[in-house]
Amino acid sequence: MATQDTKAPNSIADVIDGLDELASSEEEVKVADVLDKFGSRSFAPVMLVLALLEISPVGIIPGVPSFLALCIALIAAQLLAGREHIWVPKWVAQRSVASSKMDKATTKLEGPAETLDGVAKERLEVLAQGPAIRVAAAIIILLCFLVPPLEVLPWASAGPMLAISIICLALMVRDGLAMLIAWMLAFGAVGGLATWYLGSDAAGSGFLPF
Repeated sequence: MATQDTKAPNSIADVIDGLDELASSEEEVKVADVLDKFGSRSFAPVMLVLALLEISPVGIIPGVPSFLALCIALIAAQLLAGREHIWVPKWVAQRSVASSKMDKATTKLEGPAETLDGVAKERLEVLAQGPAIRVAAAIIILLCFLVPPLEVLPWASAGPMLAISIICLALMVRDGLAMLIAWMLAFGAVGGLATWYLGSDAAGSGFLPF
């Protein structure tokens, strides 16, 4: 495991910088390294890391979106339950991505990260703290359930992950407006998938696993 100094990030740029540091110090970056880097109490930053990886070129690798969704759902469930520290099974902690792929992923994300960080700020804090945190965790879990069926469509699973990224950023900076926008995106994604599924031939063909 990488022996990096634990740092609580306050922006997406901080998260990307942390991933760059991990990639430059190891041949591969494990989930355990991410927890070690950002701290076991950093629920939002760790989930943000996993969501950003899915949105990056790493997310086109078959099976990766579903695995990342599983990891995020596991962490969000612990946040919903009120746990203070993140726990993941050993087999999850040891999963890794090559540092070269991580470096390419962070490079692609630098532009969007700068844009999102530029508009995120403290406002409507009531929607990003207290009971709203558990509401956010529940919505994240719901979004994670959308990822496996969407993985069969190119880049479609990036939609729920984008909403998860915004939710995590909102939690980090206590941006209630960003949280509200993310919730709207989440329910839009659920409604869009339901409409498409029920109105297409997929419902009777077994194309999706439900």
